[in-house]
Amino acid sequence: QGSTSPSCAREPGEETSGTMASPSPTRNPTEVQMSQLVLPCHTNHRGELSTGQLLKWIDTAACLSAERHAGCPCVTASMDDIYFEHTISVGQVVNIKAKVNRAFNSSMEVGIQVSYEDLCSGKHCSICKAYATFVAQDPSGSKVRLKPLTPQTEEEKLEHSIAAERRRMRLVHKDTLKDLLIRSPRETELETRDGSAAVPAEKTRVESVELVLPPHANHQGNTFGGQIMAWMENVATIAASRLCHAHPTLQAIEMFHFRGPSQVGDRLVLKAIVNNSFKNSMEVGVCAEAYGQEMSVSRRHINSAFMTFVVLDQEGRPRSLPMVAPEPGEGERRYREASARKKIRLDRKYVVSCKQTEVPLSVPWDQSNKVYLSYNNVSALKTLIAKANWALAREKEKVRLYTLEEDKFLSFRIEVSVCIAADQAFSLLSDLRRRHEWDSHYASAELVQQVDDDDMIYHVVTQALSHENKPQDFVILASRRKPCSKGDPFVVAFRSVTLPTHPASTSFTRGETLCSGFCIWPESEEMSKVAYYNQATPGFLNYVTTNVAGLSSNFCATFEACEKFLLKNKEHLTVRL
Repeated sequence: QGSTSPSCAREPGEETSGTMASPSPTRNPTEVQMSQLVLPCHTNHRGELSTGQLLKWIDTAACLSAERHAGCPCVTASMDDIYFEHTISVGQVVNIKAKVNRAFNSSMEVGIQVSYEDLCSGKHCSICKAYATFVAQDPSGSKVRLKPLTPQTEEEKLEHSIAAERRRMRLVHKDTLKDLLIRSPRETELETRDGSAAVPAEKTRVESVELVLPPHANHQGNTFGGQIMAWMENVATIAASRLCHAHPTLQAIEMFHFRGPSQVGDRLVLKAIVNNSFKNSMEVGVCAEAYGQEMSVSRRHINSAFMTFVVLDQEGRPRSLPMVAPEPGEGERRYREASARKKIRLDRKYVVSCKQTEVPLSVPWDQSNKVYLSYNNVSALKTLIAKANWALAREKEKVRLYTLEEDKFLSFRIEVSVCIAADQAFSLLSDLRRRHEWDSHYASAELVQQVDDDDMIYHVVTQALSHENKPQDFVILASRRKPCSKGDPFVVAFRSVTLPTHPASTSFTRGETLCSGFCIWPESEEMSKVAYYNQATPGFLNYVTTNVAGLSSNFCATFEACEKFLLKNKEHLTVRL
């Protein structure tokens, strides 16, 4: 499942003949760089690099990075969604950079960046960004406990922090799909497209077998994860071609999940079928099963994935595709699930993949995107926390106020050390219904929906602050996170969402918060550093620039009240606990 290919990658500290510059001393020790010249043997009929070959290179570089941190063999556990932005042609160079973002107990997340370089024009362009999970194993195949990774740069600290959020999102992905299927009306799922005859899904079915030979495996005899992914991409492309009778282009891959290993001598049976086609794209489901020399032994399901293909015309625009007629039973289930996955992909790309400045202030909340809104909420706050250019604007007694000017945003950070256990402060500050006890700007907060143990939606009413002299109201998603490992803080993130049950009212001026929340670091068993962050939206900037002195004084006074609230209530909380 893991893959190593040291002949084509460079690791930090390695000298190469003719190289004058030495690696930067601040470079991540797990970082691996790979450069590959695209040759005709790597390409498809259009002279473009085959996606299967690219997946092999990505897996190789990622595994080398993982093994550099673990100090022992590693195997590929999963590969997150990959969106391919461009194709790569013969003669261009593929540059891959991989480094470990975070190590958990026995698994680690590796971040991979892929770009291409045109040697003639000097042009560089991003191809994709991927995240892979690897597991460290000893020679007997047992998991190895990993040493923690200490991030150094601002970027590494951010990736290290958000890696815990991505891990959480992976674990609940299946539940998200099940919830969406339960809520989807079955009677409207079979799409009709005027003027086109549906193609039976059975006509797109592909089955192919591969024998795992030594060149396909690592030094432990396990099949390279990248090789399995390449074989899966091959049969998926054939299935897609049978629907459209053209040469399709792979646009995206939904998570590869390795369920078990395969070894040299195994036979891999690869199956693919078009699950559903939409107006300009189609989803192909593909799985890999392994069996040994004896056919009497049952096959082992080792991998599944879903791939999205498009067919481009001569101008590079997606063509319309024929409909798919699913087989009764399992085929109809796959058809419905493909529609649900498309909705999830769009939600994920809309909420998670775009930059923070591109996400609308108030995203509509529903069951299908709740996981991704929660992820965006927490990761946006963690991104703000990881910024390095905070400037001290005011210090009054123990309260310190920092500001950060960046692009069109002005952010604030207020922090104080309080004699309270971090988990107690976390419990008190994460309940917005008690915010009015220390924040005079809050009039009330009603719990509208308890999404789960970590996410709640509140309707908040503040005092009269708007130019219309009306109280402001907010619909706020509050996302709580306890530490994932030692050294992590407690986090409570807030962002605006919209709910059909709570539309804007003429009685209030509807306000919006882009990113705010608390970060609580334990300093000892009875002492915590509490920090509040707020990223001001553009509409708030005019007010800020004319009221800097008064605003900073107001912030400090509010946080002093917060400290008193925590000290007053910690004893009552201890009694209740």
